[in-house]
Amino acid sequence: MEYNKMWVVFAVVLVLSLWYRVEGDPQVPCYFIFGDSLVDNGNNNQLQSLARSNYMPYGIDFPGGPTGRFSNGKTTVDVIAELLGFDDYIPPYVSASGQDILKGVNYASAAAGIREETGQQLGGRISFSGQVKNYQSTVSQVALYDYGARKMALFGIGQIGCSPSELAQNSPDGKTCVQRINSANQIFNSRLKALVNTLNNNVSDARFIYIDSYGIFQDIINSPSTYGFKVTNAGCCGVGRNNGQITCLPMQNPCQNRNEYLFWDAYHPTEAGNAIVAKRAYSAQAASDAYPVDIRRLAQI
Repeated sequence: MEYNKMWVVFAVVLVLSLWYRVEGDPQVPCYFIFGDSLVDNGNNNQLQSLARSNYMPYGIDFPGGPTGRFSNGKTTVDVIAELLGFDDYIPPYVSASGQDILKGVNYASAAAGIREETGQQLGGRISFSGQVKNYQSTVSQVALYDYGARKMALFGIGQIGCSPSELAQNSPDGKTCVQRINSANQIFNSRLKALVNTLNNNVSDARFIYIDSYGIFQDIINSPSTYGFKVTNAGCCGVGRNNGQITCLPMQNPCQNRNEYLFWDAYHPTEAGNAIVAKRAYSAQAASDAYPVDIRRLAQI
């Protein structure tokens, strides 16, 4: 059967394209990733930037070692790729070529933001508009495929006020989340979720869903033992209070019990944390995890 689909997962943005599919193939055989350091897998490696992680101990638990991923192992989009049935991870834009682009490309860049000036103090990075331009260039190379309706999942912002960096700087006891930051996150997320309704009502050839990253992180932080975590207020690798004042340094010795830490460094989750977010985004554990459906259901539509 021939059918055409395009999917974008936002916030982190994944654009998944589907043309021909046979039994045994991935649920969506091609997807494109946009975002920042949460999903960057090497696009900043050759940039003159402080926002780089292509050194040990980053990637200490990843099969390929340090790749530019800001974690000890897999990122959220890596786990989603596995759940969707891919047999390999999506390559970064800087190294994708030939047949690689037919399964997808990762355009994400650490320190990037929607606004052009975001992250400029850290040096080189690929802004969101730059990532979109790179995507347009890639699509022109595979234009022989008939792209159809688009599907988008917009990931909300997690609890930034609970990150080791914010706890180190602004929490009196190093444990209480910074409500001022989290309140701003919630305002953004509420408007993002409302945007999903607006888009679904006004864009007839596309479908949109919202992933509640904030709620998922809140659940983990409120009940860490349920998910196997013992430490949620400090990074596994870093310097200073909460291991959050300076991020993980080259050749620094990280914690040994990495699966018991929610955060890998001052800002980014461990592979264990990323896996929980990915699995609940793909197959909702709570009704609030995804709206109106989760990624698995969206892929089936």
